[in-house]
Amino acid sequence: MTPIWGPPGSTHASVNDFQSTCISSGSEPLPKGIVCQTSDMEMVPLWGPPNGKENNILQKSLLAMPVGIKQKEIVNQIIIKFASSDFTIILFHYDGVVDEWKDLQWSGSALHISAINQTKWWFAKRFLHPDIVAPYKYVFLWDEDLEVENFHPEKYLAIVEREGLEISQPALEPAKSRIHHQITVRSRKGDVHRRMYKFNGGSKCYQNSSAPPCTGWVELMAPVFSRAAWRCAWHMIQSDLIHAWGLDMKLGYCAQGDRSKNVGVVDSEYIVHKGLPTLGWFDEKTVSSERPAANNRYAVRQRSYVESEIFRKRWQKAVSEDNCWSDPYPEPKTNPGQ
Repeated sequence: MTPIWGPPGSTHASVNDFQSTCISSGSEPLPKGIVCQTSDMEMVPLWGPPNGKENNILQKSLLAMPVGIKQKEIVNQIIIKFASSDFTIILFHYDGVVDEWKDLQWSGSALHISAINQTKWWFAKRFLHPDIVAPYKYVFLWDEDLEVENFHPEKYLAIVEREGLEISQPALEPAKSRIHHQITVRSRKGDVHRRMYKFNGGSKCYQNSSAPPCTGWVELMAPVFSRAAWRCAWHMIQSDLIHAWGLDMKLGYCAQGDRSKNVGVVDSEYIVHKGLPTLGWFDEKTVSSERPAANNRYAVRQRSYVESEIFRKRWQKAVSEDNCWSDPYPEPKTNPGQ
């Protein structure tokens, strides 16, 4: 081992010893105690003595949403529910309109981030780094087209903590919602369900089915992550992909244990998914003729399909190349059947 020589009177240390104790790349020239590992999204006053806030923030959660001015009233109803609870609010303005939200009572205490035509996953990758949101107990990364008349954040989180759900979502009221996967449909039998059953058609789900979307699965429209689950999920979000299609099938790897137990849908606190088209659906008069795809919903969906295939191939390649990683959920070669 190559010795590393310290100041006079110090003992020698090997390269391996140095690397094991100094793992924060880029901060090596600084004394360890000066490095702040985490931060938060709280705004602070410009004057007066700094106030200790660690204990208060550790009891808070975070709601982050992509928003457009056309859904202002829907978003307002959502934020009113969360603003009355202990939440920090972040709005991702994908249409560039920020000033027109200032008349809402809670607007001044929310964080507003603007970037034209970007998805919530683009925003989340760049502004919700795990070290920045580490103090928050839960991260709600929701779409804007949700009705929350029958949803109460405090009750929801009480159920999530009691049930040990690291990744969750509120169930959807089927009579009013746009449903993509049956596992998201509200059950009236209890507070939570963790799997679905489907005996007919394609992609059947039985009692012994162990793969998403039969179990261990939530939709990307209204996911809720524990801080540990978000730290994992954030790393899975691809830096160069923005639609995150395919990510839902892999989120169970971030469940901090058995995905069939730690991932679930909360039935007693439910929402309505309106399924409104947003990105790629703008007023013809406001879109540049030089970029016609900007208002082409079909082109947006095509990009989503392409990205899902890219993500799938990247996952397969990463699995094949990582000799130190063992898949806790190997895919069955055939449908396990009933």
